[in-house]
Amino acid sequence: MGQSLVQNYIHIIFSTKNRESLIHPPYEEELHNYLATICKEVECTPVKIGGHCDYVHILCMLSKKIALMTLLEELKSSSSKWIKAKDKSLEKFYWQSGYGAFSVNPSQIDTVIEYISQQHAHHSTKTFQEEYRAFLKKYRVVYDERYVWD
Repeated sequence: MGQSLVQNYIHIIFSTKNRESLIHPPYEEELHNYLATICKEVECTPVKIGGHCDYVHILCMLSKKIALMTLLEELKSSSSKWIKAKDKSLEKFYWQSGYGAFSVNPSQIDTVIEYISQQHAHHSTKTFQEEYRAFLKKYRVVYDERYVWD
């Protein structure tokens, strides 16, 4: 085969360290836009980015030129530095060390976009932890509860 063709949609989820509620207007939308810029810079086309006060969801196309771990390192490191410079109240902003990343069937892209778009309403009834556990169960991820939240 003479050409490498790849179409990997990835749904990434990660939270602030200790799930501190630090992502609020006016920086919330700016942060999402900044995360989209980072994705573009590493050739991972952003599809939808959203979240709430202590976490983000990123739906993107994973480039064939970058490892998932490298994408996450770039997203977290660059955005953490960026947001700390925005306001003195954010100088202790950190992301959690872990993340969730789940492949998405192309036929489900619109469903995931809608889901990410509804995060504020969604989290008026469900915590981040409840949502994340549901993802782990849906994708049949084996995990140890003792280490998921550190």
